Amino acid sequence: MNQRPPLPPFSREDALKKVQAAEDAWNTRDPHRVSLAYTEDSVWRNRDQFVSGRAAIQAFLEQKWERELDYALRKNLWSFDGNRIAVRFQYESHNADGQWFRSYGNELWEFDENGLMRRREASINDLAIEESQRRIFGTRPESEHGQDFPLQ
Repeated sequence: MNQRPPLPPFSREDALKKVQAAEDAWNTRDPHRVSLAYTEDSVWRNRDQFVSGRAAIQAFLEQKWERELDYALRKNLWSFDGNRIAVRFQYESHNADGQWFRSYGNELWEFDENGLMRRREASINDLAIEESQRRIFGTRPESEHGQDFPLQ
């Protein structure tokens, strides 16, 4: 049985751990590693795309990180209840032309009894920025785990 502790129902401490683990995994930009946190039949809505199944999630992430270069992410816990977690996030990346973006979003997560995510809904907006406006670099230092990231 594949389990991804912490398992639901989540305490605040558990939810914070789940959010930080997701941020750490996504910052590796390793589609296979990230996909293992999802059930085989996980369903996603990401912006205007709908993705079903772990293999499709991995393919989606491969394409994402081919377009979104030097991707760096911060996630913050917004709310949690039982087997669900709501997250706010920001990430920065640039395209092949060198244009930088800060992307703001909200995610709704639902987990199965083994701590694997079976549903993810993400709403995301992009803001073009200058490279000099960047503020997200690499992985978050451990001393900043659990801290809210400023809106602007």
